[in-house]
Amino acid sequence: MKFRKRIEITRRGYEILHEYTPGLIRAKTLSSAAEALSPFATVWFYARIINELMNERRLNLIILYVAAVITLHLIFSMVKNVMDRIVNEKQASMWNWFEKIFSDKQMSMDYVDLEDPEIQKQRQKVEENLFMFGNGLGQLVWDTSGLVKVAVGLIASALMTATLFLSKSGNRIADSYLWIPAILLVMTVFGFIYHHLSLKENDIFEEWTKGTVWYNRAFMFYGHELYDSTARAKDVRIYGQERLADREMQRMEEHNRKDNRFLNRMSSCQGLLLFAQGLCNALCYLFVIAKASLGAFDVGSIVQYVGALTELVGYVGLLTWIFSENKVYTGHLEKLFAYLDLPNKKYQGTLPAPKSFFCNDGENDYSIEFRHVSFKYPGTDTYVLKDINTTLSIGKKQAFVGTNGAGKTTFVKLLCRLYDPTEGEILLNGIDIRKYDYEEYMKLFSFVFQDFKLFAFSLGQNIAADTEYDKERLEECMKKVSFYDRYLTMEHGADTCLYKDLSADGVEISGGEAQKIALARALYKGTPMIVLDEPTAALDPIAEAQVYEDFSNMVDNKTAIYISHRLSSCRFCDEITVFDGGRIVQKGTHEELVGDTSGEYYALWNAQAQYYRTKK
Repeated sequence: MKFRKRIEITRRGYEILHEYTPGLIRAKTLSSAAEALSPFATVWFYARIINELMNERRLNLIILYVAAVITLHLIFSMVKNVMDRIVNEKQASMWNWFEKIFSDKQMSMDYVDLEDPEIQKQRQKVEENLFMFGNGLGQLVWDTSGLVKVAVGLIASALMTATLFLSKSGNRIADSYLWIPAILLVMTVFGFIYHHLSLKENDIFEEWTKGTVWYNRAFMFYGHELYDSTARAKDVRIYGQERLADREMQRMEEHNRKDNRFLNRMSSCQGLLLFAQGLCNALCYLFVIAKASLGAFDVGSIVQYVGALTELVGYVGLLTWIFSENKVYTGHLEKLFAYLDLPNKKYQGTLPAPKSFFCNDGENDYSIEFRHVSFKYPGTDTYVLKDINTTLSIGKKQAFVGTNGAGKTTFVKLLCRLYDPTEGEILLNGIDIRKYDYEEYMKLFSFVFQDFKLFAFSLGQNIAADTEYDKERLEECMKKVSFYDRYLTMEHGADTCLYKDLSADGVEISGGEAQKIALARALYKGTPMIVLDEPTAALDPIAEAQVYEDFSNMVDNKTAIYISHRLSSCRFCDEITVFDGGRIVQKGTHEELVGDTSGEYYALWNAQAQYYRTKK
């Protein structure tokens, strides 16, 4: 990767850190600058004190130097301690903010891309690099200290050693300015060796980590996730699956023993790095002492020059190491940015949603039509929906029924633009829904999918999907879904936390209760159209019957689509649409469809009804 490209990637990395962890880099910069300046200030004043003691011994000046060095050391320590406290606080939470980077990207991505296996694999690799090894943003944070120290240290070292070459000893060789390029050459050679060994050490590390990807995944799964949920814990105990975990953990232990050879190779590189640094320091010592012995400067200056040159050697080594590290983490950041820069292919419209759609006075002045709509999921050649032509009955309660895989849920996903049709178009008031502003269009619908999720937030926040909510409206929605009695038993009311993930006082709720809360959430949104996908699947027969009885009151004058395998629910609907093999094969009321003995609905109805008939 070209150096200019690496600078651009590094700059963008810092922009992301500034956005998600504001103040972290600033605090780290001030802390590192104070830490880097402290030894130079100490060495400079020590040299002045020693020279004064060796010459005129002016007490007032010595006291001034001592007071100055103590004051500066105190200031640098205070700045460093304060900044370190900020750094520690922000670094403790930075991994959570790194997670939010992925969350924000996921929320902005097209839904179709979320289900793309290649994109899922791309995200997984980037996350493994960042969260398992700290590669990328983690390295950028940690290397900021070194970068600041190098910048401060090189400038301070150069300023404090400049007089070394200007001091005259009377010896032509010792006073020659050729020492400047000679010292620079030594530093360059040292830097080259340091850089080469650093790259070799990193190559060994990369080779090692390639083999540890499986190790880390296996460790996370068998050491943690296998026992993470209560559902898994039941299966582990009943089927004795801990034996599988023990076997895999033994394999990981064998893998760990093999890692020693990589660690030994890396230790060898580190040993050579220390040897090269020690050799360079020795040459600097010899040069300073040789020039001092010829009378070029006082004894105290030896402390200054030796200290400054030693720091300079260290910072040259650190500079080459940072350069090598930059090559590594910019490579990882490039992969991160490639994921973050994935484009959204879905067409984003600009038209506002029709105001009539939000009418709550009982009038439903809008229309939704599917015109020659066909759809197949990305990466497949099989059509899930084929040439669908239908107009939704606005303001009515309608059921979608059919066998598994008939296309009911896919129809709904197209309606809410989680996917766009492969062929054909969906029209709202005669206009292709793709031309409407997506955010506004989504405000028209409430959904309760089969695989809905509740979160470990408060009950009120789960229903309102917000931190603020209207309590009166909240309770009205809970009454409509027959959850109000359970709500009254909760000690903290709407502030009761669901589950115990975040609160010891959290309430564990049953599957049926969770489904009622999801229904209340759909109602609270207050949209003109509501879609319920198997909304009573987890309810007991009595609770299910209650939902059916309250169904009309629940959805008021909204357009409601009710997807269910339990055909008894269809009797509460104004219209039934029957799907089979990706097509709409029947449409009508329950009485009309059950009267057609050759139809798909009649076959489905009788398949379920036979278990409730009394045998004679």
